[in-house]
Amino acid sequence: MKNLLGLVILGCILTSSVALAESSLIVIFPQTNYQTSAQKIFFLGTAPPDGQVLINSKPITRSKAGHFSPSFPLQLGENLFTVRHHNQELQIKVTRLTAGPELPQGLGFAKDSLTPASDIARLPGELICFSAIAPPNASVSVNLANQTIALSPQPQEAQLPSNLAALTGKNQPHAQSSVGNYKGCTTVATAADLGQPQFQLTLNGKTITQPGSGKIQIFSRAQLPVSEVIVDSGVARTGPSTDYSRLTPLPKGTRATVTGREGEWLRLDYGAWINSQETRILPGAIPPQTIIRSVGYRQLPGATEIVFPLQVPVPVSVQQSEQALALTLYNTTAQTDIIRLDDDPLISRLDWQQVAPEQVKYTFNLKKAQQWGYKLRYDGTTLVLALRHPPKIGNTRRKPLANFKIVLDPGHGGKESGASGPTGYLEKDVNLVVSKLLRDELVKEGATVVMTREDDKEVSLAERQAIISQEEPCIALSIHHNSLPDDGDAEKTKGFAAFWYQPQAHNLAIFLQNYVVKKLGRPDYGVFWDNLALTRPTAAPSVLLELGFMSNPDEFEQVVNPEEQKKIAQAIAQGITEWFISVR
Repeated sequence: MKNLLGLVILGCILTSSVALAESSLIVIFPQTNYQTSAQKIFFLGTAPPDGQVLINSKPITRSKAGHFSPSFPLQLGENLFTVRHHNQELQIKVTRLTAGPELPQGLGFAKDSLTPASDIARLPGELICFSAIAPPNASVSVNLANQTIALSPQPQEAQLPSNLAALTGKNQPHAQSSVGNYKGCTTVATAADLGQPQFQLTLNGKTITQPGSGKIQIFSRAQLPVSEVIVDSGVARTGPSTDYSRLTPLPKGTRATVTGREGEWLRLDYGAWINSQETRILPGAIPPQTIIRSVGYRQLPGATEIVFPLQVPVPVSVQQSEQALALTLYNTTAQTDIIRLDDDPLISRLDWQQVAPEQVKYTFNLKKAQQWGYKLRYDGTTLVLALRHPPKIGNTRRKPLANFKIVLDPGHGGKESGASGPTGYLEKDVNLVVSKLLRDELVKEGATVVMTREDDKEVSLAERQAIISQEEPCIALSIHHNSLPDDGDAEKTKGFAAFWYQPQAHNLAIFLQNYVVKKLGRPDYGVFWDNLALTRPTAAPSVLLELGFMSNPDEFEQVVNPEEQKKIAQAIAQGITEWFISVR
C-alpha cells in the first residue's frame, strides 16, 4: 500500500466501471489473501443503495450512493471476513503479520536477526556493534579475529511508528518487548580485514555457532578511498539506507573522502551517506581539500549567479530561511580578502565566516522573504549557485498572470494508477480531469501552463522533476487525491491538504490551503512538510496538493462530481492569483 510519491495508495485495484458498481457488490480493498502488520484494516467498496451491506453479519454505514469504508480489528494470523449484500457474498482473508522477528523456539537465532547484516567498514577506534535475537536466558557472544565480544540482554526501548503515522495522527511510540534482544560493541585500533563474525549461542548446556552475513574491515586512515559523484544529483542521506532522511543533493563531480561503508552505502567525510552506485572511486587520490579566495557574481536575465572558484569540487549544503539562503562548503579553508557584489535585484548583502575548521558558510541576505528557486552545479572545479529573481508581475487586471509560467503535474498515470475510490475509479484519471480544468482557468488569467502529462501515460518521477528544472516555472503544482494506510479511519478522514519540502514553497502551501478550505468550505486535512519527489525540486516553489480522499465514501462522491471538480479548479486558480499578488 505504498505509492510512488510517498503517500499511500491501494495496491489491489479492480478496474470495475461505475456502471458495474451500480449493480454489484464490490470490495476494492482489501483483496483476499492480503497481508499487513496493522492492528486494524478498512474495507473499501460499494453496492447498490438499497438494502444493507453486512460484514461478518454486522451492518455497516454507507454513503447515499452506497459506498463504504468501515474498519475492523485484526488478530495475529488469519482473519476471515464475509461481505454480503442481498444474495451476493464475498469471502476475504486478511493475514496480520507480526511487526518484528519472532523469538526462536529452542536452540537458535531468530531469522535475519544478526547484525551487521552486510559488509561494513569503519575507522580505527570506531565502535563496531553487533546484535542478535535469541531465546531468553541464553549466553550470546561474537568471535571476531581472535576477539570475543559478549552480547548482553537489552532493557526495553520504545518502538517508533512509521512516517505514514503522521497522516493518521497516531505517531506515538509504544513499548516493545526487549526479551531476547542481545547487543554488544567493540573497537579495533588498527587497519585490518577482520573477516566474518561468528555468532555463538549457548543454552541449557548446548552450543551452536552461526556466521554473520557480512565481513568487517577497518580502514587505514592514511589510505582512505576518495569518491566522486557521477550522477547529476547525488542523493546524500543521514544514514546508510533509503529509510534515512535526505540532505542537500551533491552536484555531479563532487569529491569526498570515504570514512565508512555499509553494504552498498558509503559514508563521506562530512557525515553524509551516499549509494556507491552514484559514485566512482578515484584510485590514488588523496583526501580532497581546497582553499577559497574571492567569490564572483554575474547577473543574468532572471537570475544572479554566484561563482565559487575552488581547487577541487567539495561537498556542499544549502539551508533556506526567511529572507536568507546559506551555502556551506566542506573541506574548505578561506583565504578571502575581497568579494564584489553590486546592488542586486535579489541580494541585499553577502556575509561569510569560517564556522569550523575546513567549513565555510556564505549567507545571502535577500531583499524579500519569498524565494523563487535556485540551482547548484559544478563547472569543472568552480561551484555555481544560481538564484532566481522574482517573476515580473503583470499590470493588467484582465490578465493578472501574464508572463507567468506554471508547471502542472497530474499525479500518477499509465501503470501508476494511484489510489482507488470505492467504485474502482482511479486517482490517475481524476487527477488528469482536474488538472486540465485548472490549466484552463490559469490560461484565462494569462498564465503559460506546462503539463507533465496530457493523457493516461506513465511519466517517471525523474522525468517530472526534470520538466520543472528545465522549464524553470514561477511555481509547480502536483495534483493528487488521497487515501490512507491500512489502519486509517477511512470513514471519518477527509479534507484538502498541501505538502511542501523546500522552505521557498512553504508560504505557497499555507496560502493555498487556507484559501481553498475557506473558499469552498472544505474540511481541512492539514499542511505537511513531506519528502516527496514533486516537492523536492529547488528550481521553483513546488507544492503537492491532495484535493480530497478517494477512501472516504462521502468525499469520493464530491471528488467525482463534475461541478465540484470545476469549483475546486477555479478556487485553486484564484488562490494562485491572489498569492502572486500577495508576495509581489
